[in-house]
Amino acid sequence: MITLRRATAADASAVADVWLRSFDAALPSVVRPRSDDEVRDYFREFVVPRQDTWVADADGTLVGVMVLHGELLSQLYLEPDWRGRGLGDRFVQLAKERSPQGLNLWTFQINKPAHRFYERHGFVAVERTDGSDNEEREPDVRYVWRP
Repeated sequence: MITLRRATAADASAVADVWLRSFDAALPSVVRPRSDDEVRDYFREFVVPRQDTWVADADGTLVGVMVLHGELLSQLYLEPDWRGRGLGDRFVQLAKERSPQGLNLWTFQINKPAHRFYERHGFVAVERTDGSDNEEREPDVRYVWRP
């Protein structure tokens, strides 16, 4: 059974590991600007304690993470083996419930599976950039959902 719940401080390391594995599997050509240890520190010191961070808990094993910041869906990452099982759909539904006035997010232009996923959930691409404003320097696209 999979439970969506708020992340706790004790989850921070596992949350970062889910993010790392998911990012590397989904975006192998994108160069991460932070080392694995820096990513773990970031999740432990900033994301989990200061953001609206949710995890997918599969009987004690974390298999997904979603981070909201107001109307910004800033993170949605799943363990690679857990993609295609409806877990992302559950996270998006939760995000819409928590931000019923609307959501926005950024994803990389090369991440076509993410584009299809968000568009299926009613998000519309409204802006494309050359990536000069993100850490990875990777062209990205902003999506918006309004009820």
